[in-house]
Amino acid sequence: MSTWKLVELYWKAKSNDADDIFQTKRNLHHKYDKTIKRIHVTGKKKKTLQTNNGVEIYYSLIRTYFIEDLHSFYHEEESENRKAIIINGEINEDILMEREQLETPDFDQMTIGEYSNRFVYDRRAAVQYAERWWNDANPAYKYFDDNDCTNYISQCLRAGGAPMHGAPNRAKGWWYNNSNWSYSWSVANAFRWYLSGSNSGLKGEELSEPTQLLPGDVICYDFEGDDKWDHTTIVVTKDDANMPLVNAHTNNSRHRYWTYEDSAAWTPNCKYRFFRIGD
Repeated sequence: MSTWKLVELYWKAKSNDADDIFQTKRNLHHKYDKTIKRIHVTGKKKKTLQTNNGVEIYYSLIRTYFIEDLHSFYHEEESENRKAIIINGEINEDILMEREQLETPDFDQMTIGEYSNRFVYDRRAAVQYAERWWNDANPAYKYFDDNDCTNYISQCLRAGGAPMHGAPNRAKGWWYNNSNWSYSWSVANAFRWYLSGSNSGLKGEELSEPTQLLPGDVICYDFEGDDKWDHTTIVVTKDDANMPLVNAHTNNSRHRYWTYEDSAAWTPNCKYRFFRIGD
């Protein structure tokens, strides 16, 4: 049996039993009156390394969930990069690849900047971009292999017509060019504070409830509740209870339930900020 076949069988077995990963997902959807009717797992091998002890396989994994909602059905998808360690013909360990941290700005030195131009936000274009690139990287932009969440959201907003300003000062405004970008473009913490502080160009109106969000709006996450904002998602649709379903990078997700309670990063102290984008 090939080493890659071992990985395929490993995940087929996990999807059919009460494995923690899948049970956590089932519990989340049950909490919100949904049922996972079917799980489909696929993978793509990236590289294989022979070591002194065995074989290491680096691969991407896609899990697709067919979900029964209150009055309809939909698919949720998630993708992640993993490494399987195979010793003596058996999988000894299978691990999620660690995320790296992007450079974090000094907010005492950051400025929002003024930009007088108003814009009409094309929500449909932003959502279409989010759907097209949820599990891929647009070659027109730099891809942060291990921490791409806010870079991806910024691209979605740019596709919706959000104007850039502040270049070349990385600590000012919100912008991207071929070789450089602002902190607010790529760092979740900087992006969150930029949205709440901007009063022109790209700006966000803070809302109190997730049900108020529309497709194309944004959610920011502080998983530890320590006021260091970790993650950003974009709303792409709503479920039957009018709750947001979101797309994101790192880990790549499509139509994910907005709370992220099934994420390993989530804690009971998690804070959220809901932003209406555009005027």
